[in-house]
Parts: sequence; C-alpha cells; structure tokens
Amino acid sequence: MVTGAARRIGRAVATAFARAGADVVLHYNHSADQARATAAEIATTGRQVEIVQADLTDPEQIAEMFDAVAQRLGRLDVLVNNAAVFERTPIETLRPKQWDLQMNLNARASALCIRHALPLMPDGGAIINITDIAAEAGWAGCPAYCASKAALLALTKSAAKALAERSIRVNAVAPGAILWHDDATEAEKQAVLEKIPLKRLGSPDDIAAAVVFLARQDYITGQNIRIDGGRYI
Repeated sequence: MVTGAARRIGRAVATAFARAGADVVLHYNHSADQARATAAEIATTGRQVEIVQADLTDPEQIAEMFDAVAQRLGRLDVLVNNAAVFERTPIETLRPKQWDLQMNLNARASALCIRHALPLMPDGGAIINITDIAAEAGWAGCPAYCASKAALLALTKSAAKALAERSIRVNAVAPGAILWHDDATEAEKQAVLEKIPLKRLGSPDDIAAAVVFLARQDYITGQNIRIDGGRYI
C-alpha cells in the first residue's frame, strides 16, 4: 500500500512495486483522474491494483480506508507512508491552521496508518516512511514542514523498536531535490543546485528504488536513507 500514490514520487513507488511483482493498494485524496491513470499503468504489469480514497487528515477516514483494504485483500505486507503536504510558513506569520495541516498529514496520518495496518500485516512485513532531508537540516521559511518531517523521522525510529519483536522493519527514505515545487523560481532552483555536490536533481525513480530495496532487505530497520545527491553533507 502506497499513500499519495496518484502522482509524483508516490506514483513512481507504486509502479516500481508492481514491476517488482507486488499487488498494489493505491491511495489518493483529490487526484482521482491521476489515480486511475496510475492504476491503469500498474494493470499493464499484470499485477492486481486496488484504489482507495481518503482524506488522511481525518482519523475516521483512515480507519474506514483500512477496513476497505481488509475486506478486499485481507493482508498487507508493505506500507509506504508517502502522502504529504508542503507549504511555506515563515515563522513570523505562521498560523495555527498551517501548523496543524502539515503536522496532521505529514506525521499523525502516518502514525495512524501504521496503527491500522498492523492487524493486516504478517510478521516480517515492512513499513517505509517518506521523510525529507529537511527533517534534519531545517529550512528557513518552512518551520511547520520541517517539524512535521522531523516528527515522522522520530516515529520511524520509535516504531522500528516497537515492532522489531514481530520482525516488522520500519525505515525512512529522505528525498532531497527530486521535483521542483510549483512556485519555485529560476533563482531558487539555481541556488538549490549549487548546494548539491552532484549538481543535478534526482528522480522519483531514485526514491522508488530505495523504497523497494528497503522492503526486500530483512536486516535493516530504524534507518533513514538520504537520496539527495550529497546535499545533506
């Protein structure tokens, strides 16, 4: 199951799992047309694909979504918490609603998805959370986003310890510059590229490859793999 799988990184992750031989549960909230297009692409691989819709800021909708997964499939071997929102929130003008939205979707939703996935997940399953290098680096102008991703990273470590007795591995993948945000200016893009030792963007497929790798490896847990062209260093 991949949350936020209709487009961008989530789409790449979902299709990578299908190519690797997995059946896929594809979650979306607003992007219905893109979700159907992603599902059609997955169907060409011969794998089963189920589409589920939910607003992950609503705990009741999360519970209902997993009830639907239980009824349709009965089990869940891998959960990828990818759904997220990014909004610039300068600390000088930060509003409570901005903070709550990013914390609720980027952090709380992942915790609740894990909680509801566990009854469906056999021992030896895998959970991968999509964090961000911002969780550790911190970006001026984005305190709510950075805090939410830092919370997700802390959740990853806590859940890894809690679920180790069931051999359920919990890891994180932290993208760097993969896709530009819609409001990025050319000057901002150039400034970012200058900070990347490899001097280029990554791709959604780079993230997907790391996620599939972590789903397959049975002796890695509690880790945060940065896919950032060296930007963090």
